[in-house]
Amino acid sequence: MNTSMSRRRFLAASAAAAAAGLGMLSTAAVQGAEWKTKLKKALIGLPTEKTLTAWKEAGFDGMEAQHSDVSPERGENIRQMAERIGVRIHSTLYGWANFNQSEAFKREVESVAKGLESAGNLGATAMLLVPCRIGGMAMPQPWEFDIDFDPSTGHLTRVAQGDNTPYRQYIDAHNEATDATHKAVEKLIPAAEKAGVVIALENVWNNLWVKPAVFKHLVASFDSPWVQAYFDIGNHVRYAPPEEWIQTLGTLIVRCHVKDFLLNPDGRGGKFVDIREGSVNWPTVRQELDRLGLDEVWMTIEGSGGLSLEERSKRLDRIIAGT
Repeated sequence: MNTSMSRRRFLAASAAAAAAGLGMLSTAAVQGAEWKTKLKKALIGLPTEKTLTAWKEAGFDGMEAQHSDVSPERGENIRQMAERIGVRIHSTLYGWANFNQSEAFKREVESVAKGLESAGNLGATAMLLVPCRIGGMAMPQPWEFDIDFDPSTGHLTRVAQGDNTPYRQYIDAHNEATDATHKAVEKLIPAAEKAGVVIALENVWNNLWVKPAVFKHLVASFDSPWVQAYFDIGNHVRYAPPEEWIQTLGTLIVRCHVKDFLLNPDGRGGKFVDIREGSVNWPTVRQELDRLGLDEVWMTIEGSGGLSLEERSKRLDRIIAGT
């Protein structure tokens, strides 16, 4: 019997029971001394005093701010307000940047650079960026993807078993997006370093880098501490179990979005649902995040807006407790 693991599970279960019986606890209270990686709680929103105060009272540690241009003076005011309340603006959400649209490339790069500057003004240390998206052509179903790629370029050579001729347009568009992302992000690394903000790449249903090894290759290829992965736990369920993504991406993960996705009974297709109501194996996700050995990981709920603030906090507490 593994007594260390048994003790860990006992402490996690005890913390979860306490959270269920006593309502919302602080993040530290539900972590349990056995967890190496601390998970911090956040939501996405606009940083007003009213919002941050309510979130703090509900047990959240911080916010992922929606993207906007923020001057140094305004950013400092918001940062001081957050510190006074006892929370952090840990990241910002830039979102889509269509680097693979050649006519918009320069404008997009300039806009993202401005976004990094604004994030730094808020005191954030990461900015979520979805670099490209493609669609409108034949591509495999999520469960049909079987990808091979050239490790020297990241270019796909196959996306499914058998004849890939029907997917030629998709493969070409995918490879063009990979090249455009490389070109853009390389230009942006100096801006990220100057701002002190990590470019946190995410592939959010953009039909790109849909398997763990392919996405890891993209992020790791920059070989820069200023380019890391923003892993969305629910977005990837239809392609591979979240734990497989975490194992593959490893310490490239700099932030996590917390969502849930319920697969159909046959494992093909499904829908987004409130957290802890879908197919994500949350105890396994917690264990895999802990195995990364990181000091902390921000866990930002995206969605589940039909739940009350208090209920979202409680459910994230249970995830943090490993139950």
